[in-house]
Amino acid sequence: MEWYTGSTDTPPQIAKSRLIWTTPNGSVGRCSVRNISIWSKRMSSAGKTVNVGLFLARKFLTAASFGAFAWASVAHAGVSQPTYPKSDLLLVTTVINATNPYMASWIQGSKDLAAKLGVPVEVVQSNGSSQTELAGIQAQAAKGKKIVLVMNPVAASNVPAVVQTIKSNGGYMVVWWNMPPGTEPKTSGDHFVAFGTYNGITAGECGAEHLMEALHGKGNIIALPGVLDSTVSQERYQGLLDTLKKYPDAKLLDTQPANWDQAIALRTTQQLIAKYGDKIDGVWTADDAMMLGAYQAFKQAGRADKVKFSGEGAYPPVIDLMVKKASNNAVVASAFHRGYMAAATGLLIAYKAAVGEIDVSKLTPEQRHGQYAVGCVTPENAAQYQANGGIPPGWLDELIKNPFKDLVGGPVVHTAAP
Repeated sequence: MEWYTGSTDTPPQIAKSRLIWTTPNGSVGRCSVRNISIWSKRMSSAGKTVNVGLFLARKFLTAASFGAFAWASVAHAGVSQPTYPKSDLLLVTTVINATNPYMASWIQGSKDLAAKLGVPVEVVQSNGSSQTELAGIQAQAAKGKKIVLVMNPVAASNVPAVVQTIKSNGGYMVVWWNMPPGTEPKTSGDHFVAFGTYNGITAGECGAEHLMEALHGKGNIIALPGVLDSTVSQERYQGLLDTLKKYPDAKLLDTQPANWDQAIALRTTQQLIAKYGDKIDGVWTADDAMMLGAYQAFKQAGRADKVKFSGEGAYPPVIDLMVKKASNNAVVASAFHRGYMAAATGLLIAYKAAVGEIDVSKLTPEQRHGQYAVGCVTPENAAQYQANGGIPPGWLDELIKNPFKDLVGGPVVHTAAP
């Protein structure tokens, strides 16, 4: 069992008088009198009252003895995992880059939630490097605070090392989008609280189906996935391939990953235009930033009005293109979700585990590994998503009441290899 005393730096030689108690689960706890008094002062400053034999907190009442007192310091009302006062916490959010509109939205969602909770937040920007990402998280963990992390990994393979970092720190984390096979929150321990994603296959199908519809079921397309070692990129690409099986007259000319980056997508598409020229009828992308890069390349080549585009993420500039019916209705679809919503959801789940507002051991399988609601935006409904970036009014306040409000199911089922 672990517990929080509030004075982990008290030298052993000072703590000469010690108290020993038995906790409700039968384990033995020990703490110095000096540690108890320091912890009591810190709890009092947080608006709570602590007495020997009685522990009163805002959210619960538990009674009477050092057994109850010690258990309350671990968790709220019988929560199984170690918990902390929010003054001991540091929120950390990771992004692959800050130029992608999805990542910018992710950062804003993290900051808005942090302001609501009254806890500081730090942003780790990896610039597409797994090593930079891990080093940034480790640097935050070394600051002495307990880390509350929401992570959008560069690559799935980076997740296990981050899990170990957070375990060593004693903090809590939620991962979105990418997780390697064989890694699961439930088998990784309470500190890896949850994995969340939007159904990448469904999202990939959204763009692919509307692209095929706009091309009347035939023609040549190019595809720009994100990163090869990315669970969500693989899922979205699978959605494309599954859709193409239904259209024998459609041909996938080429597939070139563009790293979720608009500038890289611009250069990659320019190269593909040079290679295939007028043969390209449609462009499928796993992300709207890459779609905007591809659209720019075709516009510079004078062919944007002769090609159809689909993306993913329904970024505001893409929604505007659909509403305006730009370049002869060039943009035909994009799956809707927001980095804002994903980041705030993941960060809140990890925070509630850290302060004891949720019991990690009692979360359902779907809550620990689940998928969240995703929509499909087309020119016909795009105007509905223009206000506030498509985020409903009061969404964040409702999320704070229930961090699983948008959960729609368990793990995404892979029906075919991409």
